[in-house]
Amino acid sequence: MKKIFKTVAILFVAASMQQAVAQKIAHIQLDSLITIMPETKQAQEVAQGYLKDLEKQVASMKAEFDAKYQDYVTNEAGYSDLVKKTKQEELQTLNQRIEDFRTQAQQDYQKKSADLSKPIYEKAKKAVDAVAKENGFKYVLDTSTGIVLFHEPSDDIFALVKKKLETMPAAVIPTGSGSTSGGGKTQPNGGSKAPNGGAKGK
Repeated sequence: MKKIFKTVAILFVAASMQQAVAQKIAHIQLDSLITIMPETKQAQEVAQGYLKDLEKQVASMKAEFDAKYQDYVTNEAGYSDLVKKTKQEELQTLNQRIEDFRTQAQQDYQKKSADLSKPIYEKAKKAVDAVAKENGFKYVLDTSTGIVLFHEPSDDIFALVKKKLETMPAAVIPTGSGSTSGGGKTQPNGGSKAPNGGAKGK
């Protein structure tokens, strides 16, 4: 009886090992896949339009600052001390507004980019999931992240997932203009340094 149990146990272990070995592993460069998706180009165009709106706003604020600064320099000699102080404070406040806008713009642009990228990533992930199930893959590794240090030889399912994407509806990319106070990693140019304290000729 013990011999029978031992034989059954050996067969069970062997079957388990065979099942583990049979598990299929695949890999894909997800960032490369996302790059070639048509929705990515659409998202980039929306992001660029958003950034241009921000740059126009900064340019408008900077033009206002430059005009007021030039007026201050031109008429400085005729200002009383009180008027000089008021003008200087006005310039410093406007300059600070420009800097604050640029900081907020960076945060808003990053959020906008993330919102635009999310539906594209979700679509790509669904395609990966579908291909993995259709082809019996137990694991799919994203080799574009650099996280995988070692793995056994695996199948590259890039072509399969690319083909799957062609059968799926387009990802819905947000196109609303949203807030006009956003900016990003590519910061819009703007802001000038206001005079410190008194102006020349004081």
